[in-house]
Amino acid sequence: MDREKIIVIDFGGQYNQLVARRVRECHVYCEIYSYKTDLEQIRAMNPKGIILTGGPNSCYEEGVPSCREELFELGVPVLGLCYGAQLMMHVLGGRVCKAPVREYGRVEMMVDTSTRLFHDVTPLTVCWMSHNDYIEKMAPGFRMIAHTADCPVAAAQNTSRDLYAVQFHPEVLHTLEGSKILHNFVYDICGCAGDWRMDSFVETSIQAIRKKVGGGKVLCALSGGVDSSVAAVLLSKAVGSQLTCVFVDHGLLRKNEGDEVEEVFGPGGPYDLRFIRVNAQERFYGKLKGVEEPEHKRKIIGEEFIRVFEEEAKKIGKVDFLVQGTIYPDVVESGLGGESAVIKSHHNVGGLPDYVDFKEIIEPLRNLFKDEVRKVGLELGIPEKLVYRQPFPGPGLGIRIVGEVTAEKVKMVQDADAIYREEIAAAGLEKTPDQYFAALTNMRSVGVMGDERTYDYAVALRAVNTVDFMTAEASQIPWEVLQRVTNRIVNEVSHVNRVLYDITSKPPGTVEFE
Repeated sequence: MDREKIIVIDFGGQYNQLVARRVRECHVYCEIYSYKTDLEQIRAMNPKGIILTGGPNSCYEEGVPSCREELFELGVPVLGLCYGAQLMMHVLGGRVCKAPVREYGRVEMMVDTSTRLFHDVTPLTVCWMSHNDYIEKMAPGFRMIAHTADCPVAAAQNTSRDLYAVQFHPEVLHTLEGSKILHNFVYDICGCAGDWRMDSFVETSIQAIRKKVGGGKVLCALSGGVDSSVAAVLLSKAVGSQLTCVFVDHGLLRKNEGDEVEEVFGPGGPYDLRFIRVNAQERFYGKLKGVEEPEHKRKIIGEEFIRVFEEEAKKIGKVDFLVQGTIYPDVVESGLGGESAVIKSHHNVGGLPDYVDFKEIIEPLRNLFKDEVRKVGLELGIPEKLVYRQPFPGPGLGIRIVGEVTAEKVKMVQDADAIYREEIAAAGLEKTPDQYFAALTNMRSVGVMGDERTYDYAVALRAVNTVDFMTAEASQIPWEVLQRVTNRIVNEVSHVNRVLYDITSKPPGTVEFE
């Protein structure tokens, strides 16, 4: 990415992706790096600014994530958030200690609106606090520019060195003017021009792909989901007849989805693609037999995907490149983009086997968040109904079936999910939750059907509202809709006698079950 960029240095904060996402909303490119990243590597990136994330530790304890003082001497504006703010003060000679009053949640904050960071912000605004420690003494050269009733230094600045520290989280929506504060930082303080836009991304990506591929042959992994569909169309625009799209029906798709994918991308569809469908259901079921641990399932599915592609590549002759629809959250959640713990391995990132029989893997969407991928899709002329299709994980129903995957369980969750989606659509709610699906739990319980005792499975329904899929809240589906869904599932889906509704937010949960 040869463009202006802001670097987010991750100290283990749960909102690391959200910080980067908010910066990109300002049309400024942003990437996440671990606090362990070498200082010379950071210098070589020539960032316009640096943001230090929050984290779960106390900066004054031994062995916790830290940084060198030289980071603040690069001549680049630095903004510390929560732990990042405390660390800045600690490293530069201030004092951080346990706060007499812990702040958590929405808090009213008084700000100095004469500063560049708080320009055009309401003098009494609402921010989101989450801290046990506080800045007892500011580092030399800093002055306080915001405070709350219980936090004497909610924000501080050293304008001579372009260093800024805020105790709150401007990246979350609960901070009412957080986007404005980050906008002030990247534009008024860092001097960014804002050249990160999807139309320019499409144009430069097509040029870069053509240059990389040359006259080589390309194999695209097409699942029919939003990410792989956008990647496929982007590649078709770039290399045309050099591209072959392989759709692997692994038997873990939603009901009738294999046929729907073929209808869109196959010979009868609107796209000029060479389309190959591989029916490999039994092969995947065999590999997953007896496997219950979710990470193990993901890696099995990922490796088997690659093996199928290798076999198809040999049938069509020498293939140089494999294309996948990996996106930025896949990279970060697989532990490759920052310092946060591995949340889950994605089948097209952390699940790749050690040996892959292709010259190179091309991931044109690797640096994009989901909503950016959708914008690229619209720029490419893909119909809205495809671009805004419900998200579906790469490992498919393999991670919506808790425990061992069997053909019988797949049919159960397919049927339950189809009923759920039908009723959501019938109620006119299909655009209300940002994601909704049915999952099969590994729990069996006693029930009564037709005056007979049953001992069958429980289906869990999930529906969430989210802006960026980094955080999410459970949707409040009307009770009558949930009742209709429940009645249909227990009556129409064999071996299911109970339906649950998951109201867990993200965090602490994830959107998917595994």
